[in-house]
Amino acid sequence: MSGSEIVVIVLLALIVLGPEKLPEAIRRFGRVYGELKRMSNGFQSEFRNAFDEPMREFRETAQLTKDAVMRPMNEVRNTVEEAGRAFDEAAKSAPDEAAGSPTEAGSTSEDGREPT
Repeated sequence: MSGSEIVVIVLLALIVLGPEKLPEAIRRFGRVYGELKRMSNGFQSEFRNAFDEPMREFRETAQLTKDAVMRPMNEVRNTVEEAGRAFDEAAKSAPDEAAGSPTEAGSTSEDGREPT
């Protein structure tokens, strides 16, 4: 409500109630308004408390589920990465097969026969 609306309401109350009853009516309105505000705050507090515990449990369950799913995935990823590193190391340390070995197909022994 704007200031002008409040002034109109107070003037109407002054006309209807008169100058003797208006101060008591304003005090009574203030008490009722304060009580309504306290009840509203209490209701909001109770509402928050009622939903706080289930929401906390929901978040904990969601986190546990996420952890349960991510842990095996992380283990698989780590295993794959380790296997890749081991493969790379083995490839670096293996002899160069392009140079050829004496047992390759097409090679012959000293007497001209193919090896058995």
